[in-house]
Amino acid sequence: MSDEDARDAELDRWERTTLAEALQRLPERRESFRTASGIELLRLYTSEAARAYLRALGFPGQPPFTRGVHPTMYRGRLWTMRQYAGFGTAEATNQRFRYLLDHGQTGLSVAFDLPTQMGYDSDHPLASGEVGRAGVAIASLEDMRALLAGIPLDRVSTSMTINATAPILLALYLAVADEQGVPHEALTGTLQNDILKEYIARGCYIYPPGPSLRLVTDVFEFGHREVPRFNTISISGYHIREAGSTAVQEVAFTLADGIAYVEAAVRRGLGVDAFASRLSFFFNVHNQFLEEIAKFRAARRLWGRIMAERFGAKDERSCMLRFHAQTAGSTLTAQQPEGNLVRVALQALAAALGGCQSLHTNAYDEALALPTEHSARLALRTQQVIAHESEVTNVVDPVGGAYAVEALTEAIEAGARRYLEAIEAQGGMVAAIEQGYPQREIQESAYRDQQAVERRERVVVGVNAYQEEAGAPPPLHALDPELARQQRARLARLRAERRADEVAAALEGLRQAAGGRDNLMPFLLRAVKARATLGEISDVLREVFGTYRPPAVV
Repeated sequence: MSDEDARDAELDRWERTTLAEALQRLPERRESFRTASGIELLRLYTSEAARAYLRALGFPGQPPFTRGVHPTMYRGRLWTMRQYAGFGTAEATNQRFRYLLDHGQTGLSVAFDLPTQMGYDSDHPLASGEVGRAGVAIASLEDMRALLAGIPLDRVSTSMTINATAPILLALYLAVADEQGVPHEALTGTLQNDILKEYIARGCYIYPPGPSLRLVTDVFEFGHREVPRFNTISISGYHIREAGSTAVQEVAFTLADGIAYVEAAVRRGLGVDAFASRLSFFFNVHNQFLEEIAKFRAARRLWGRIMAERFGAKDERSCMLRFHAQTAGSTLTAQQPEGNLVRVALQALAAALGGCQSLHTNAYDEALALPTEHSARLALRTQQVIAHESEVTNVVDPVGGAYAVEALTEAIEAGARRYLEAIEAQGGMVAAIEQGYPQREIQESAYRDQQAVERRERVVVGVNAYQEEAGAPPPLHALDPELARQQRARLARLRAERRADEVAAALEGLRQAAGGRDNLMPFLLRAVKARATLGEISDVLREVFGTYRPPAVV
């Protein structure tokens, strides 16, 4: 009798005796168990579940990269601990950055306020009440200089979560590097620069998709030539998941956005292997522990195959899906916020087991306010305990070959492929967005999930089960309203002191270039060095490109 036959016979005996007796004594809690993506979870996985997938595993650091993008993974270097921060003025955020660096953070991650994201200066009427609230206010070279004061840009990697105004923020960053005497080729970090997900899930867009894709591709082209060590895009599934998508949808829609960006760059004339190794990704980490680990492995494998088979990438680095992960803000509860410490720890562990390259862990009080220094430090300590004390970092892909994980990896990849085929049939991701397809899919998933919570089919501790009387909230971070006034005053001084003729000439040059086909990055760099503001630059582009109005999604 073969090993497989012996296994099947023993499984049959177990089901007829041990299992049948146990079910008679204590029936299972429900008829079937499914992940949030609708994938059925079997009661027990055996070697049969993994046997068919072993050919797809390979080895770490080799295609299809299921088991990781580096041969030694965390045995060589731990992931970058990149805590996301930004609030109020540039000076206040600079103090938080230096605090986090002093406590072991290894990279900066900048959150920008809503006016900055939408291309408005802090003194614009539409910015009222939002200055510095959801991130740091950056409207000028002076602001960026204050944000990065005392931080050596040739030794600290910087991630900037910014999209519609990403080229302007990159120009400001480069201008400060020039002032520090740091050559562009020494800079490392990541620019999110992922505008398509804004149309799908987040809403922080300015221009229509066509001009927006032009700006993204301008950054690709300029970055390849001028900032070769900087990741010029972080293709983001994080906000897609925060909007209510499933894990399968997060993988599918994120990779569909990636395909659209690669196609745009190829149309520009860039060779795939000239830019693809600088593409990076940004994923969410939710509570479904096994599904999340499998999600990262499936995304890595699927992207590797897409780049090799569809785009003909020859350089293996072009096929590597490198990703930053952030624990799920949407899972944090205002009720019993201390429970968020446990959620974040489990999510962070899933990201490590899934092979992330950098990680942000949310603070337990973020459902209530911006994190305090105490809660931000606890969030960072969560990563450090996992990295140094759990020993999961001492083995490459420690869950590889686990029957349940391999089965889920295969199921997520198959589900994502079905979505990619549906998007391709609609003419690609831009056309699908214009038709509202991914938006509808996400809305329906979010609705189903909320129904499951309300019916208590999905338990959320402290919200629909194990509730307690509300106690006193923990000490919260309070934003000083005086900060907005200070920011407006700084802009007034800037406008009074700068040379108006230089600003006007730089903005006119940008306007002419935007109406043509030149790469806009050199014109943006000239404008910010002339001390034009982010809002003034964005207004010029609004005049040329127009603004986007989304379709009704029903």
